[in-house]
Amino acid sequence: MTTPMYDKLVDILVDRFEVDRAEITPEATFEDLDMDSLFLVELLVVVQTETGVQISEDTATPRDTIAHAAEAIAAQVLEATAATTP
Repeated sequence: MTTPMYDKLVDILVDRFEVDRAEITPEATFEDLDMDSLFLVELLVVVQTETGVQISEDTATPRDTIAHAAEAIAAQVLEATAATTP
């Protein structure tokens, strides 16, 4: 089962970075997809733009799985929205 943030991350990878959707699985790492740390910085900037939430640069590493990165991003988005909700 996937989460909304996982689905959003997959869509960004496919639409913005032209990654083959068939290669993306929850267990795939960014290294598996031939993505380095510079790529991750670019990816997190896009995620920030899409979510409107500041995402820490150390949220994901090339060795993290796509599912792990989605969970970490979702946690930061949830934390940011909770902090702004009265």
